[in-house]
Amino acid sequence: VQLVESGGGLVQPGGSLTLSCAASGFTFSSYDMSWYRQAPGKVRELVARIFSVGGSRDYADSVKGRFTISRNNAKYTLSLQMKDLKPEDTAVYYCYAYIRGSDCWGQGTQVTVSS
Repeated sequence: VQLVESGGGLVQPGGSLTLSCAASGFTFSSYDMSWYRQAPGKVRELVARIFSVGGSRDYADSVKGRFTISRNNAKYTLSLQMKDLKPEDTAVYYCYAYIRGSDCWGQGTQVTVSS
């Protein structure tokens, strides 16, 4: 199993970024997928989740209306569109799935929101 994030960077407040997670080693369409983030000195938190069945989504209250999670099962890709970014969104963002009894994490991608 491999999860590889990309798309992070430095953005000004109010700006936008799209993160991607390339998945391999498992049947992507069969698993729920999530984005987490961890800011310095804080615990890792769930940002958004998309379910394998029906494609329903849920979001942390802090990002509702600003972030959109999506998946492309044919391309084995998970995405997170982020808009109206705020300094408090600064964190390392991780792709996550629970696969065959194990927590599977990507290496993370840094998002910094600063002027």
